[in-house]
Amino acid sequence: MLIAADKFKGSLTAVEVAAHVTAGLRRVLPGLDVVAVPVADGGDGTVAAALAAGFTRHEARVTGPTGSPVTATFALRAGASPAAGGGTAVVEMAEASGLQHLPDGVFAPLTASTYGTGELLRAALDAGATTLVFGVGGSATTDGGAGMLTALGARLLDADGAPLAPGGGPLRELATVDLSGLDPRLAATRIVLAGDVDNPLTGPKGASAVYGPQKGASEADVAALDAALAHYAEVLGRSVGPSAAEAALAPGAGAAGGLGYGALVGLGAEFRPGIEVMFDVLGFAPALAGADFVITGEGSLDAQTLHGKAPAGVAAAARAAGVDVAAVCGRLRLPPEDLRAAGILRAYALTDLEPDPARCMAGAGPLLERAAECLARDFLV
Repeated sequence: MLIAADKFKGSLTAVEVAAHVTAGLRRVLPGLDVVAVPVADGGDGTVAAALAAGFTRHEARVTGPTGSPVTATFALRAGASPAAGGGTAVVEMAEASGLQHLPDGVFAPLTASTYGTGELLRAALDAGATTLVFGVGGSATTDGGAGMLTALGARLLDADGAPLAPGGGPLRELATVDLSGLDPRLAATRIVLAGDVDNPLTGPKGASAVYGPQKGASEADVAALDAALAHYAEVLGRSVGPSAAEAALAPGAGAAGGLGYGALVGLGAEFRPGIEVMFDVLGFAPALAGADFVITGEGSLDAQTLHGKAPAGVAAAARAAGVDVAAVCGRLRLPPEDLRAAGILRAYALTDLEPDPARCMAGAGPLLERAAECLARDFLV
Protein backbone atom coordinates (compact mmCIF):
# COMPACT_ATOMS: atom_id res chain seq x y z
CA MET A 1 0.00 0.00 0.00
CA LEU A 2 1.45 3.37 -1.04
CA ILE A 3 0.16 6.48 0.71
CA ALA A 4 1.02 9.55 -1.38
CA ALA A 5 -1.16 12.35 -0.02
CA ASP A 6 -0.66 16.08 0.33
CA LYS A 7 -1.37 18.05 3.52
CA PHE A 8 -4.87 18.83 4.78
CA LYS A 9 -4.31 22.57 4.97
CA GLY A 10 -5.08 24.03 8.36
CA SER A 11 -5.33 20.69 10.13
CA LEU A 12 -2.76 18.01 9.17
CA THR A 13 0.63 17.95 7.50
CA ALA A 14 1.24 15.41 4.74
CA VAL A 15 3.30 13.36 7.20
CA GLU A 16 0.44 13.37 9.71
CA VAL A 17 -2.05 12.40 7.00
CA ALA A 18 0.06 9.36 6.12
CA ALA A 19 0.38 8.36 9.78
CA HIS A 20 -3.37 8.53 10.43
CA VAL A 21 -4.25 6.70 7.22
CA THR A 22 -1.76 3.98 8.12
CA ALA A 23 -3.27 3.62 11.59
CA GLY A 24 -6.77 3.24 10.16
CA LEU A 25 -5.73 0.71 7.53
CA ARG A 26 -3.93 -1.45 10.07
CA ARG A 27 -6.93 -1.62 12.35
CA VAL A 28 -8.59 -3.61 9.58
CA LEU A 29 -5.47 -5.37 8.26
CA PRO A 30 -2.82 -5.42 11.01
CA GLY A 31 -0.10 -6.91 8.81
CA LEU A 32 -0.56 -4.54 5.88
CA ASP A 33 2.70 -3.42 4.25
CA VAL A 34 2.49 0.38 3.99
CA VAL A 35 4.93 2.79 2.36
CA ALA A 36 4.37 6.52 2.84
CA VAL A 37 5.64 9.17 0.42
CA PRO A 38 4.15 12.51 1.54
CA VAL A 39 3.81 14.71 -1.54
CA ALA A 40 3.48 18.39 -2.40
CA ASP A 41 2.97 20.39 -5.58
CA GLY A 42 5.44 23.23 -5.08
CA GLY A 43 3.26 25.30 -2.75
CA ASP A 44 3.35 25.43 1.01
CA GLY A 45 4.29 22.05 2.43
CA THR A 46 6.96 21.41 -0.19
CA VAL A 47 9.87 21.72 2.25
CA ALA A 48 8.06 19.53 4.77
CA ALA A 49 7.62 16.82 2.12
CA ALA A 50 11.34 16.97 1.30
CA LEU A 51 12.26 16.69 4.98
CA ALA A 52 10.01 13.64 5.29
CA ALA A 53 11.90 12.12 2.35
CA GLY A 54 15.19 12.37 4.21
CA PHE A 55 16.47 15.83 3.34
CA THR A 56 18.26 17.74 6.11
CA ARG A 57 16.60 20.71 7.75
CA HIS A 58 18.35 24.09 7.57
CA GLU A 59 17.20 27.43 8.92
CA ALA A 60 18.08 31.00 8.00
CA ARG A 61 17.13 34.35 9.47
CA VAL A 62 15.78 36.44 6.60
CA THR A 63 13.72 39.53 5.90
CA GLY A 64 9.97 38.99 5.95
CA PRO A 65 7.61 40.48 3.35
CA THR A 66 7.17 43.75 5.26
CA GLY A 67 10.73 44.06 6.57
CA SER A 68 10.57 42.27 9.92
CA PRO A 69 12.99 39.36 10.41
CA VAL A 70 11.60 35.83 10.14
CA THR A 71 13.09 32.36 10.47
CA ALA A 72 12.78 30.38 7.24
CA THR A 73 13.45 26.70 6.64
CA PHE A 74 14.85 24.96 3.58
CA ALA A 75 15.72 21.31 2.94
CA LEU A 76 19.05 20.05 1.64
CA ARG A 77 20.25 16.72 0.30
CA ALA A 78 24.01 16.73 0.01
CA GLY A 79 25.79 15.36 -3.04
CA ALA A 80 27.07 11.81 -2.86
CA SER A 81 30.67 13.01 -3.14
CA PRO A 82 32.62 16.17 -3.95
CA ALA A 83 33.24 14.78 -7.45
CA ALA A 84 29.50 14.37 -7.95
CA GLY A 85 28.94 18.05 -7.33
CA GLY A 86 26.93 19.85 -4.69
CA GLY A 87 23.56 19.07 -3.25
CA THR A 88 19.93 19.71 -4.02
CA ALA A 89 18.04 22.23 -1.92
CA VAL A 90 14.28 22.56 -1.76
CA VAL A 91 13.40 26.19 -1.10
CA GLU A 92 9.85 27.38 -0.51
CA MET A 93 9.35 31.08 -1.13
CA ALA A 94 6.45 31.21 1.33
CA GLU A 95 8.92 30.35 4.10
CA ALA A 96 10.39 33.82 3.64
CA SER A 97 7.75 35.89 1.85
CA GLY A 98 4.47 34.10 2.54
CA LEU A 99 1.15 35.37 3.77
CA GLN A 100 1.77 33.79 7.17
CA HIS A 101 4.58 36.30 7.77
CA LEU A 102 2.42 39.40 7.47
CA PRO A 103 2.40 41.07 10.91
CA ASP A 104 -1.03 40.63 12.48
CA GLY A 105 -2.26 39.36 9.13
CA VAL A 106 -2.38 42.88 7.69
CA PHE A 107 -1.96 42.84 3.90
CA ALA A 108 0.61 45.00 2.14
CA PRO A 109 -0.22 44.52 -1.55
CA LEU A 110 1.86 47.44 -2.88
CA THR A 111 4.89 47.22 -0.60
CA ALA A 112 5.40 43.54 0.35
CA SER A 113 8.78 42.35 -0.92
CA THR A 114 10.48 39.07 -1.89
CA TYR A 115 13.84 40.27 -0.56
CA GLY A 116 13.84 37.53 2.09
CA THR A 117 13.30 34.90 -0.60
CA GLY A 118 16.53 36.04 -2.24
CA GLU A 119 18.28 35.78 1.13
CA LEU A 120 16.91 32.26 1.54
CA LEU A 121 18.21 31.23 -1.89
CA ARG A 122 21.59 32.65 -0.95
CA ALA A 123 21.56 30.64 2.28
CA ALA A 124 20.94 27.48 0.25
CA LEU A 125 23.90 28.33 -1.97
CA ASP A 126 26.01 28.92 1.14
CA ALA A 127 25.02 25.43 2.33
CA GLY A 128 26.45 23.90 -0.85
CA ALA A 129 23.43 23.54 -3.12
CA THR A 130 24.07 23.45 -6.86
CA THR A 131 20.48 22.55 -7.72
CA LEU A 132 17.64 24.64 -6.31
CA VAL A 133 14.09 23.30 -6.43
CA PHE A 134 12.20 26.53 -5.93
CA GLY A 135 8.61 26.13 -4.73
CA VAL A 136 6.50 29.17 -5.52
CA GLY A 137 3.10 29.65 -3.92
CA GLY A 138 1.40 31.24 -0.93
CA SER A 139 3.15 34.57 -1.42
CA ALA A 140 2.22 37.86 0.23
CA THR A 141 3.93 39.72 -2.60
CA THR A 142 3.38 41.11 -6.09
CA ASP A 143 6.81 42.56 -6.82
CA GLY A 144 7.83 40.44 -9.81
CA GLY A 145 10.71 39.01 -7.84
CA ALA A 146 12.40 42.41 -7.71
CA GLY A 147 13.20 42.06 -4.03
CA MET A 148 14.63 38.58 -4.58
CA LEU A 149 16.92 39.86 -7.35
CA THR A 150 18.08 42.76 -5.17
CA ALA A 151 18.98 40.40 -2.31
CA LEU A 152 21.03 38.33 -4.76
CA GLY A 153 23.04 41.33 -5.97
CA ALA A 154 21.01 43.03 -8.70
CA ARG A 155 20.57 46.82 -8.68
CA LEU A 156 17.14 48.28 -9.38
CA LEU A 157 17.32 52.08 -9.59
CA ASP A 158 14.94 54.97 -10.14
CA ALA A 159 15.55 57.91 -12.50
CA ASP A 160 17.76 59.62 -9.91
CA GLY A 161 19.95 56.54 -9.55
CA ALA A 162 18.58 55.73 -6.10
CA PRO A 163 17.67 52.17 -5.06
CA LEU A 164 14.02 51.40 -5.63
CA ALA A 165 11.76 51.09 -2.58
CA PRO A 166 10.46 47.58 -1.76
CA GLY A 167 7.29 46.14 -3.26
CA GLY A 168 5.40 46.01 -6.50
CA GLY A 169 4.01 49.53 -6.36
CA PRO A 170 7.41 51.27 -6.65
CA LEU A 171 8.21 49.31 -9.82
CA ARG A 172 6.42 52.06 -11.73
CA GLU A 173 9.41 54.29 -10.86
CA LEU A 174 11.98 51.80 -12.15
CA ALA A 175 14.46 53.28 -14.62
CA THR A 176 17.44 50.91 -14.65
CA VAL A 177 18.10 47.25 -13.90
CA ASP A 178 21.69 46.09 -13.50
CA LEU A 179 22.08 42.31 -13.17
CA SER A 180 25.88 42.29 -13.39
CA GLY A 181 26.25 42.03 -9.62
CA LEU A 182 24.16 38.87 -9.23
CA ASP A 183 25.77 36.19 -7.08
CA PRO A 184 28.20 34.47 -9.48
CA ARG A 185 27.30 31.05 -8.08
CA LEU A 186 23.90 31.33 -9.76
CA ALA A 187 25.48 30.88 -13.19
CA ALA A 188 26.56 27.36 -12.23
CA THR A 189 23.33 26.50 -10.41
CA ARG A 190 20.31 24.72 -11.86
CA ILE A 191 17.15 26.44 -10.67
CA VAL A 192 13.83 24.69 -11.18
CA LEU A 193 10.63 26.66 -10.58
CA ALA A 194 8.13 24.20 -9.15
CA GLY A 195 4.60 25.54 -9.32
CA ASP A 196 1.02 24.62 -10.05
CA VAL A 197 -0.05 27.78 -11.93
CA ASP A 198 0.64 28.73 -15.54
CA ASN A 199 -0.36 32.40 -15.44
CA PRO A 200 1.58 35.00 -17.43
CA LEU A 201 3.05 38.05 -15.72
CA THR A 202 0.42 40.64 -16.67
CA GLY A 203 -3.03 41.02 -18.18
CA PRO A 204 -6.42 39.61 -17.17
CA LYS A 205 -4.85 36.26 -16.26
CA GLY A 206 -1.69 37.78 -14.80
CA ALA A 207 -0.22 37.85 -11.32
CA SER A 208 -1.98 41.01 -10.18
CA ALA A 209 -5.43 40.42 -11.67
CA VAL A 210 -5.81 36.81 -10.57
CA TYR A 211 -3.98 36.72 -7.25
CA GLY A 212 -3.73 40.36 -6.13
CA PRO A 213 -7.14 40.41 -4.42
CA GLN A 214 -6.11 37.40 -2.31
CA LYS A 215 -3.25 39.56 -1.01
CA GLY A 216 -5.42 42.55 -0.13
CA ALA A 217 -5.21 44.45 -3.41
CA SER A 218 -8.15 46.70 -4.22
CA GLU A 219 -9.37 47.17 -7.77
CA ALA A 220 -7.18 50.27 -8.04
CA ASP A 221 -4.24 48.39 -6.55
CA VAL A 222 -4.65 45.59 -9.08
CA ALA A 223 -4.54 48.06 -11.96
CA ALA A 224 -1.53 49.87 -10.49
CA LEU A 225 0.38 46.63 -9.89
CA ASP A 226 -0.38 45.30 -13.36
CA ALA A 227 0.93 48.51 -14.93
CA ALA A 228 3.99 48.45 -12.66
CA LEU A 229 4.81 44.84 -13.59
CA ALA A 230 4.44 45.67 -17.30
CA HIS A 231 6.86 48.58 -16.86
CA TYR A 232 9.24 46.30 -14.93
CA ALA A 233 9.27 43.84 -17.84
CA GLU A 234 9.92 46.68 -20.29
CA VAL A 235 12.90 47.97 -18.30
CA LEU A 236 14.28 44.46 -17.83
CA GLY A 237 14.06 44.04 -21.58
CA ARG A 238 16.55 46.86 -22.00
CA SER A 239 19.03 44.87 -19.92
CA VAL A 240 18.53 41.31 -21.14
CA GLY A 241 16.95 41.74 -24.56
CA PRO A 242 13.82 40.22 -26.18
CA SER A 243 13.87 37.20 -23.87
CA ALA A 244 12.38 39.41 -21.13
CA ALA A 245 9.20 39.99 -23.14
CA GLU A 246 8.99 36.32 -24.06
CA ALA A 247 9.38 35.27 -20.42
CA ALA A 248 6.53 37.58 -19.36
CA LEU A 249 4.17 35.41 -21.42
CA ALA A 250 5.67 32.09 -20.34
CA PRO A 251 3.80 29.65 -18.08
CA GLY A 252 4.73 30.29 -14.47
CA ALA A 253 5.77 33.92 -14.97
CA GLY A 254 2.81 35.06 -12.89
CA ALA A 255 3.48 32.60 -10.05
CA ALA A 256 3.87 34.06 -6.56
CA GLY A 257 3.12 37.62 -7.58
CA GLY A 258 5.43 37.53 -10.57
CA LEU A 259 8.31 36.00 -8.64
CA GLY A 260 8.34 33.33 -11.33
CA TYR A 261 9.11 36.01 -13.91
CA GLY A 262 12.02 37.37 -11.89
CA ALA A 263 13.45 33.88 -11.57
CA LEU A 264 12.99 33.05 -15.26
CA VAL A 265 14.60 36.25 -16.51
CA GLY A 266 17.06 37.12 -13.78
CA LEU A 267 18.16 33.70 -12.57
CA GLY A 268 17.77 31.59 -15.70
CA ALA A 269 15.31 29.28 -13.99
CA GLU A 270 13.27 26.65 -15.81
CA PHE A 271 9.59 26.11 -15.02
CA ARG A 272 8.14 22.66 -14.43
CA PRO A 273 4.83 21.54 -12.91
CA GLY A 274 5.46 21.26 -9.19
CA ILE A 275 4.12 17.77 -8.77
CA GLU A 276 6.45 16.43 -11.49
CA VAL A 277 9.45 18.06 -9.84
CA MET A 278 8.52 16.75 -6.43
CA PHE A 279 8.02 13.21 -7.76
CA ASP A 280 11.67 13.30 -8.82
CA VAL A 281 12.86 14.81 -5.55
CA LEU A 282 10.84 12.49 -3.31
CA GLY A 283 11.55 9.21 -5.12
CA PHE A 284 7.92 8.60 -6.01
CA ALA A 285 8.53 6.37 -9.05
CA PRO A 286 10.40 3.59 -7.17
CA ALA A 287 7.71 3.57 -4.48
CA LEU A 288 4.94 3.34 -7.08
CA ALA A 289 6.74 0.48 -8.83
CA GLY A 290 6.31 -1.67 -5.74
CA ALA A 291 2.71 -0.70 -4.94
CA ASP A 292 -0.45 -2.78 -5.32
CA PHE A 293 -2.77 0.09 -4.37
CA VAL A 294 -2.36 3.85 -3.88
CA ILE A 295 -4.10 6.27 -1.54
CA THR A 296 -3.79 9.97 -2.28
CA GLY A 297 -5.63 13.05 -1.09
CA GLU A 298 -5.62 16.62 0.18
CA GLY A 299 -7.79 18.88 2.30
CA SER A 300 -10.26 19.75 -0.43
CA LEU A 301 -10.83 17.67 -3.55
CA ASP A 302 -12.37 20.18 -5.93
CA ALA A 303 -12.02 21.61 -9.42
CA GLN A 304 -8.58 23.02 -8.63
CA THR A 305 -7.37 19.51 -7.80
CA LEU A 306 -7.69 18.56 -11.45
CA HIS A 307 -5.32 21.32 -12.58
CA GLY A 308 -1.87 20.35 -11.39
CA LYS A 309 -2.53 19.59 -7.74
CA ALA A 310 -0.78 16.67 -6.06
CA PRO A 311 -3.65 14.14 -5.98
CA ALA A 312 -4.27 14.52 -9.73
CA GLY A 313 -0.59 13.95 -10.43
CA VAL A 314 -0.46 10.90 -8.18
CA ALA A 315 -3.58 9.44 -9.77
CA ALA A 316 -2.30 10.02 -13.30
CA ALA A 317 1.02 8.34 -12.54
CA ALA A 318 -0.67 5.40 -10.83
CA ARG A 319 -3.14 4.92 -13.70
CA ALA A 320 -0.24 4.89 -16.17
CA ALA A 321 1.37 2.17 -14.05
CA GLY A 322 -1.87 0.17 -13.87
CA VAL A 323 -2.33 0.67 -10.12
CA ASP A 324 -5.73 1.47 -8.58
CA VAL A 325 -6.16 4.69 -6.58
CA ALA A 326 -8.54 5.86 -3.89
CA ALA A 327 -8.49 9.23 -2.13
CA VAL A 328 -9.10 10.74 1.27
CA CYS A 329 -9.99 14.40 1.79
CA GLY A 330 -11.46 16.85 4.22
CA ARG A 331 -14.25 17.79 1.87
CA LEU A 332 -15.27 16.50 -1.54
CA ARG A 333 -16.53 18.82 -4.26
CA LEU A 334 -16.08 16.60 -7.30
CA PRO A 335 -18.80 14.31 -8.70
CA PRO A 336 -17.99 10.59 -9.12
CA GLU A 337 -17.58 10.93 -12.88
CA ASP A 338 -14.85 13.59 -12.45
CA LEU A 339 -13.05 11.40 -9.92
CA ARG A 340 -13.12 8.44 -12.27
CA ALA A 341 -11.89 10.60 -15.16
CA ALA A 342 -8.95 11.61 -12.98
CA GLY A 343 -8.18 7.98 -12.21
CA ILE A 344 -9.61 7.92 -8.66
CA LEU A 345 -12.01 5.05 -7.92
CA ARG A 346 -13.57 6.66 -4.86
CA ALA A 347 -12.96 9.48 -2.38
CA TYR A 348 -13.62 9.36 1.36
CA ALA A 349 -14.43 12.77 2.84
CA LEU A 350 -14.15 13.61 6.54
CA THR A 351 -17.23 15.83 6.27
CA ASP A 352 -19.26 12.68 5.57
CA LEU A 353 -18.31 11.57 9.08
CA GLU A 354 -18.51 14.99 10.78
CA PRO A 355 -20.52 17.63 8.89
CA ASP A 356 -19.54 20.51 11.18
CA PRO A 357 -16.45 22.12 9.55
CA ALA A 358 -14.90 23.35 12.80
CA ARG A 359 -15.21 19.96 14.49
CA CYS A 360 -14.05 18.24 11.35
CA MET A 361 -10.81 20.25 11.24
CA ALA A 362 -10.24 19.95 14.98
CA GLY A 363 -10.70 16.18 14.91
CA ALA A 364 -9.22 15.52 11.49
CA GLY A 365 -6.76 12.86 12.67
CA PRO A 366 -9.24 10.45 14.28
CA LEU A 367 -11.76 11.07 11.50
CA LEU A 368 -9.12 10.25 8.91
CA GLU A 369 -8.41 6.96 10.64
CA ARG A 370 -12.11 6.10 10.48
CA ALA A 371 -12.18 6.99 6.78
CA ALA A 372 -9.15 4.78 6.17
CA GLU A 373 -10.91 1.89 7.94
CA CYS A 374 -13.86 2.28 5.54
CA LEU A 375 -11.49 2.37 2.57
CA ALA A 376 -9.73 -0.80 3.74
CA ARG A 377 -13.00 -2.68 4.12
CA ASP A 378 -14.22 -1.53 0.70
CA PHE A 379 -11.07 -2.25 -1.30
CA LEU A 380 -8.59 -4.36 0.61
CA VAL A 381 -10.46 -7.05 2.56
